Amino acid sequence: MYTLCEMASWAISGRKTSSVHWVLFLVFLFAHEGRGFYLPGSYMHTYSTGEPILAKVNSLTSIETELPFSYYSLPYCKPAEGIKKSAENLGELLMGDQIDNSPYRFRMNVNETIYLCTTSPLNEHDVKLLKQRTRDLYQVNMILDNLPAMRFAKQNGVNIQWTGFPVGYTPPQSNDDYIINHLKFRVLVHEYEGSGVEIIGTGEEGMNVISDSDKKKASGFEIVGFEVYPCSVKFNPEVMSKHNMYDNLTSVSCPTEIEKSQIIRELERVSFTYEVEFVKSNIKWPSRWDAYLKMEGARVHWFSILNSLMVIFFLAGIVFVIFLRTVRRDLTRYEELDKEAQAQMNEELSGWKLVVGDVFREPDCSKLLCVMIGDGVQITGMAVVTIVFAALGFMSPASRGMLLTGMIILYLFLGIFAGYVGVRLWRTIKGTSEGWRSVSWSVACFFPGTVFVILTALNFILWGSKSTGAIPISLYFILLSLWFCISVPLTLLGGFLGTQSEPIQYPVRTNQIPREIPARKYPSWLLVLGAGTLPFGTLFIELFFILSSIWLGRFYYVFGFLLVVLLLLVVVCAEVSVVLTYMHLCVEDWRWWWKAFFASGSVALYVFLYSINYLVFDLQSLSGPVSAILYLGYSLIMAIAIMLSTGTIGFLISFYFVHYLFSSVKID
Repeated sequence: MYTLCEMASWAISGRKTSSVHWVLFLVFLFAHEGRGFYLPGSYMHTYSTGEPILAKVNSLTSIETELPFSYYSLPYCKPAEGIKKSAENLGELLMGDQIDNSPYRFRMNVNETIYLCTTSPLNEHDVKLLKQRTRDLYQVNMILDNLPAMRFAKQNGVNIQWTGFPVGYTPPQSNDDYIINHLKFRVLVHEYEGSGVEIIGTGEEGMNVISDSDKKKASGFEIVGFEVYPCSVKFNPEVMSKHNMYDNLTSVSCPTEIEKSQIIRELERVSFTYEVEFVKSNIKWPSRWDAYLKMEGARVHWFSILNSLMVIFFLAGIVFVIFLRTVRRDLTRYEELDKEAQAQMNEELSGWKLVVGDVFREPDCSKLLCVMIGDGVQITGMAVVTIVFAALGFMSPASRGMLLTGMIILYLFLGIFAGYVGVRLWRTIKGTSEGWRSVSWSVACFFPGTVFVILTALNFILWGSKSTGAIPISLYFILLSLWFCISVPLTLLGGFLGTQSEPIQYPVRTNQIPREIPARKYPSWLLVLGAGTLPFGTLFIELFFILSSIWLGRFYYVFGFLLVVLLLLVVVCAEVSVVLTYMHLCVEDWRWWWKAFFASGSVALYVFLYSINYLVFDLQSLSGPVSAILYLGYSLIMAIAIMLSTGTIGFLISFYFVHYLFSSVKID
């Protein structure tokens, strides 16, 4: 039985709802007691026996090339009413999804075998394309009631589940390719009676509350599973072409002999058929995605993450305790001395106390630092809010593209914080608001501009390959409009607010002449680069699962773990950066600004190197330079975002640490 809160979650799943309807919904929600909470990402649909169900098709995908192509780029049967594209959100378009209607139609609880069509004789172009897609292991992705088709296969005696089914297959030790032209569908349904519950659902016209009189209409069957068993069957085209689309056929048996399979070669006519079987299941609608979200090696995933958390907490705790004791002892000794003793101590001792007149000296490329800190705040805020919402279940995989769409929208509106932080830091360093407009514009354009350049270069490659992953010109204009109409004005507004706020006052004065920095045996940047290994230790296990979900077509839905790892990463980045800053001040190196940024930001270097390692050792099936360039381009964008985010966290904590440290010292 579904609770009111479960039904409420369906109303929150992204449909258009008027404010009046929302008020009614909230009143209705708080007037009843809920006993559950579920956010599946889409609302339930029940079907009566014999009701038509339409399947859709998404882009063809391959883990070998990572280049999606349209389903109808191959000589498949087309719907009688023509090809119609489904409405797609911003995230789906950027991910290369192209969801179209298909000729596959089912009737609830009606088991039948259906004839679709027979193609005209295959020409040279069709054969070449089919063979290429088959050899590149392209998968056909079908969707029924928002569920992807799932296929089960045995590999080395182990049952493996995949989404989609192959375009064709090549038998071992054979140069011939065979097309998949017969599909056996197994649709799992759960009977829903609609009694004892009030359903709140959303539709295009708004919110509907189903009353007692309408409960009979709500009863029916829910689709809770969609499985496909593909095979290749050699039909007689002369006999099959006499049938009309959707004519019933006798049951088709998948052949075991290769001679009875449909070969791909010129002048062959391919007949497409399918059969559907409806099976009653005890799986309930809120649990229907569980089969897709089962990750391989779940136990390893749990223990690896917990082990990583324990080790990092232990190391961070030791470093933090030692560090606090050291700083407190230095401050106590310094403050217990009188002024003459302090002067004598300054002459005799070395360390962070000697750079008191230089520690807040303006760093090199101060404008670039302010811009990167502003962008880092924007990216960090976007990541935290997105992962929190995803962990709460608001961004279910049932809502395709919602995660990416949410990230883009959050990034646009967080521009106000980026402008504020960047300009306020600029005022603090310069002591004046002059040039704040230039800083605000740079903050608004630095990271998005970098991503835009990389994506444009990659897009030319995708255009050349005629892939659906290429961003269309119309979407380019939409993205540019969002950038310059929302993000840039909000960033400029944030910059203006930054000029109105008080700059952070330094606790000590800066000398006119810079203090000479003592020579060191080894470059300080080696220590900075090495510091990135500790934050990377908290991240790399989760990074493996994220890369697998992106490039191997697996679902990633352990956002609870990711949220914990993100919070841990913030803590470790802050501690590492503070420790490195303190170490540099202790050797009288007052140029700590950029080193504090890259002490934690250097984790991005290891992330990018790990991405290359993943490409070489885990994506061995990836074929061709085009696929490798696409992979490295997207990995570079990810590494830059991580550098700005982690670097900002480390710098801001280090800045406030240095400010606190020198404000605690008695200065004459």
